[in-house]
Formats: sequence, structure tokens, C-alpha cells
Amino acid sequence: MGGAQERQLHVIEAQEPNLAKDEAAVINQPPVPTLKRGYKWWLLMALYIFFVLLGQSIATLLGRLYYNKGGNSKWMQTIVATAGFPFVLPLLIYFSYEPSIPNYTNTANKRSPSIITLVLLYTSLGIFSAGDNLLYAYGLLYLPVSTYSLVCATQLAFNAIFSYFINSLKFTPVLLNSVIILTISASLLALHSESDGSTGVTKAQYVIGFVCTLGASALFSLILSLFQLSFEKVLKKKTFSVILEMQIYPAIVATCVCFVGLFATGEWWSLKGEMEKIGGVSYVMILVWTAVAWQVFCVGLLGLIFEVSSLFTNVISTVSLPIVPVFGVIFFHDKMDGVKVVALILAIWGFISYMYQNYLDDLKSKTTRTEANESSNT
Repeated sequence: MGGAQERQLHVIEAQEPNLAKDEAAVINQPPVPTLKRGYKWWLLMALYIFFVLLGQSIATLLGRLYYNKGGNSKWMQTIVATAGFPFVLPLLIYFSYEPSIPNYTNTANKRSPSIITLVLLYTSLGIFSAGDNLLYAYGLLYLPVSTYSLVCATQLAFNAIFSYFINSLKFTPVLLNSVIILTISASLLALHSESDGSTGVTKAQYVIGFVCTLGASALFSLILSLFQLSFEKVLKKKTFSVILEMQIYPAIVATCVCFVGLFATGEWWSLKGEMEKIGGVSYVMILVWTAVAWQVFCVGLLGLIFEVSSLFTNVISTVSLPIVPVFGVIFFHDKMDGVKVVALILAIWGFISYMYQNYLDDLKSKTTRTEANESSNT
């Protein structure tokens, strides 16, 4: 009996390394959006998506309204993109007592990042955000809102490139098709400035607006990938307060940078004239609601990055692109000629291709996770 027990113990010990490897393989599998996620998770995703679409559409339209009413300060438009963070502070205070859940993609390392690491992270993201918002402000100043929104569709292509290098995204024929189509869509708009009817905007200013919007789209995509990388590799916690911290602290840095730019360029001298031209109440209301809309957008944006990926977030952000030009035609009387319609169709086509690729990736991830779970149970 003693010999039999010893042989049984040897067999169990020999199996332990393999069991450990199987458990590690299961832990290291990528998260699957559709597994172990009930209706509450889907309701939360629907809320985040609603925030992204609502916030981006309203903020873009109010930004164009600011310029149409006589506003001309690029730095002021840059400031309102981040200066609304005080509206989110009560949420951060409330959710700061939420229990921390380690991120499932980083269970092997639960150490919190150092203060220096967090300061460098938030400062760099804040500076990037300030530069990105300034480029967007120039684009919105010189481009009609319909053209501006369609050029922003290129952020999807840029995000694919940055996700490949930063977030380990694999290119596929469907994804490459999406990138090419969106590039063609933006190129059509760049070559068709004469039909936009931009009042008081020269062709040179149109080109500047187009280049700035294109650069802003690229930088925005880079920031999204860096946000995802920060959530996975640096913060490593799964709480709503982490999302709010990632929104508020870089916004503080970005707002400070923008105020420095406002005073350094002397644009602050023109703010009083802008207020008199637009009207005190209207001026304040436009800026305040623009700031609120951008904060609503940021909550949804970071929530989707945190729960899914920067790739999926950019796809949802692109959904609003066909919406904004329609409102631009209705409220600002932008022209919607044949070239713009073709560009819009191409942008929608690129978006559908992107969604289809995400669907294929989701199916592959589900199959991989299921096979890993079955092998661990055998």
C-alpha cells in the first residue's frame, strides 16, 4: 500500500507543472467581449456609446457655431475641450471609495505605479491632448463642419496603424481595405475645396484647415492607443474612478498648457470683443455647453477604451461622422454636393469594413478562449 501511495504521489507531482502551464495559458488569453458579460455590462456599453455620439456631435456643432457667431480664438476652443473637468470631480469623489479589482490582463503584477510614473503619464497625455485640441480648433475654423467631420474619418485608419505597433493589432485584408477606403474619402475632400462655399476662407486657409484636421486625427488615434496601453500596463486596476482619473488629471495639464498659449499669443485681448459681438450670455453658454459636451464625450471614450479597446472606441466615434454633416447642412447651410456624398459613402463603407473585422476578431477570440477552457478541464 505504501509503494502504491508513493507512485500515486509521483504521478500527481509530475502532472503539476502541466496543470500550472494550462492555468497560465487560460489566464493569458485575451479578454472576450461576449463571455461572462451580462445585461448590466451591455447597458453600460450602450451608455458609453451614447455619451460618445452625443458629446462629440454637440461639441463639434457648438464649436462651429462659436466661429460662425464671430468667435476667432483658437486657444479658447482648445481650452473648452478640457476645461470642463470640474464637472466630473464630484463623480471622482463619489467613486473613489469603489473597491479596486485588479485588471484581468495583469493579474501577475498587482503593484500600483509610482507617483513619478503617474505624473509623467498624466503630463505627457495632457500635453498631447492640448496639441491635438489646438489642431482640431484650426481645422474647425477653416473647414465647413461637414468637411471637417468627414476628414476626421481618417482617424480610423491612423488608429489601425498605431494599434498595430502599440497594441499588437494584426492587419488583415478587411482592415487594410478599410484603411484604403477612408484615405480615398479624405483625399476627395482635399481636392474639392472649391465647392465648399466656405465664407471668407481662402484656398490656402482651407488647405491649412485640412492638414490640421488630418494631423489632429492622427494624434487623436495615437492618444487612444496610449490610453489603452496605460490602462493595461500602468494603472492595472478595474474601477470607474480609474477612468475618471485618466480623464481629469491629463485635462488639468492640458488646460494649463492652453492658458499659457492663450496669454503667450495675446489672443486673450480679443476675448472681450468676441463677447460683445456674440453677446455675453450667448458667448458664455456656447463655451460652457461645449465644455460639458466634451467631458461627456471623454467619459464615454475612456469607458469604451477601458472595457473594450481603443480600436472599438474609434469605430464608435466614427459613427457620429455621418450625423454631424447632416446637421451642418441643416443649421449652417453647408453644401452637400456629389463629391461630398461620395466621400460620405466611402467613409460609411470603411466604417462597415472596420466593424466586420471586429466581428471576425471577436469570433476568433471566443473560439480561442473556449478551446483553452475545454483543454484546462480535461
